[in-house]
Amino acid sequence: MADARFVYVVDDDPAIRRSLERLLDAAGFRATSFATPAAFLGVADNLAMGCVMLDLRMPKMDGFEVLARLLQLNPDLPVIVMTAQGDVQTAVRTMKAGAVDFIEKPYGDDALIAAIESALNTGATKGRAGDIAAATLLIGSLSPREREVLEALVAGQPNKIIAFDLGISVRTVEVHRSRMMDRLGVRQLGQAVRLSVLASLASLAKAG
Repeated sequence: MADARFVYVVDDDPAIRRSLERLLDAAGFRATSFATPAAFLGVADNLAMGCVMLDLRMPKMDGFEVLARLLQLNPDLPVIVMTAQGDVQTAVRTMKAGAVDFIEKPYGDDALIAAIESALNTGATKGRAGDIAAATLLIGSLSPREREVLEALVAGQPNKIIAFDLGISVRTVEVHRSRMMDRLGVRQLGQAVRLSVLASLASLAKAG
């Protein structure tokens, strides 16, 4: 479908909006940007299918409130959250709040395009279910120690604290972390966090 290539950018920074518009247009997407959450939410229920690039840190209304309202207005519109680099706990919250993915700033063009393509191809609900199942299998392949290290990283703990809590050396934590990421097939911590959060959503669904 032609309208499946729409990308809606919600960010209060005009420089970021212009940069994303140029990048997305060059990559073959049809980019539409919104300077305020209110402007976006005002038309969200009438938007053609596509995906949303949502900044979390905006005045008057943050990304979490935008997510909550969007789930009521247009729940089939997948959302990719843009968050500050290393803000792991925020990324965890966004995934649990309904975002299909997150990308850390500053992000590379290739990583951004790949995230958008994935969101457009899978959608908000159907793709999330498939992603959750795949993530559950991957997380299940980890050793008990690798899973402990990942859970601590998801909680935002640095290697030194993880080492102290587990009674192992920092070097051993680094080894487990490297093996964990290799087993999950990822290169960035944010990607491992995403898989962990998706797998935890499966557990929450069963509990519910």
